[in-house]
Amino acid sequence: QLQASGGGLVQAGGSLRLSCAASGRTLGSWAMGWFRQSPGKEREFVAAITWSGGAIYYTESVKGRFTISKDNAKNTVYLQMHSLKPEDTAVYYCAAKYSTIRLNTDYNYWGQGTLVTVSS
Repeated sequence: QLQASGGGLVQAGGSLRLSCAASGRTLGSWAMGWFRQSPGKEREFVAAITWSGGAIYYTESVKGRFTISKDNAKNTVYLQMHSLKPEDTAVYYCAAKYSTIRLNTDYNYWGQGTLVTVSS
């Protein structure tokens, strides 16, 4: 089970940190990802991290602004977002899969979304 939290309303240029708590299993060979979906658009990949090796992958539009990290003790993945732009407005979803390849796709488990709204 994946539980996402941390969304909210923020002005452009501001910051937010999203959290995704995973429960129910150990995550040694898993990858955790963040995706987002804006109104009228398809869901898109944002960032991912492998649980064991810590490999990280970002979509180009968030590089240098977003940071994905994990807390093994808490089974939680974070997405720290800085320099937010109105185009970052979306429902953000965390996801997990039992694989550490192709980090931007093929996720099996999804949490509920958390809404991030960036005002201009």
